[in-house]
Amino acid sequence: MLALRARIIAVGKVKKRWILEGIREYGKRLPELEIVEVKDSTPEREAAKILEAMRPHETLVVMSERGKAMSSEEFARFMERSHAESLVFAIGGPEGTHTSLSDRSRYQLSLSAMTFTHEMARLFLVEQLYRAKSILQNTGYHRS
Repeated sequence: MLALRARIIAVGKVKKRWILEGIREYGKRLPELEIVEVKDSTPEREAAKILEAMRPHETLVVMSERGKAMSSEEFARFMERSHAESLVFAIGGPEGTHTSLSDRSRYQLSLSAMTFTHEMARLFLVEQLYRAKSILQNTGYHRS
């Protein structure tokens, strides 16, 4: 069984109930996934809080509309190649992420060229992590 070696550090709390329910549903399917919330503030302070919440051995992945876009299959292969690394996916607040996060990150990924709320980005990322795990385990959740 593929162990997911990833955490999400996200700015702010999810306030919309339907988004929170979706995150909880995928969370049940990914019990090994930890989501850490940092208080929303200015992008610079949020970046500092995200970096403080990281563990020394973790590799930073910044979620950004300017990042590399991948298909679900490509994302699954990315997760497979990164299996030895503990990845931290950082999701910024409503104003995006500060450049200090991008400068510190090893990877920058995009969920879409479109802009989403940071709450929706969290739901989409959790779903894609579950989908990647399902693709790699060939469980049938993903249909191409």
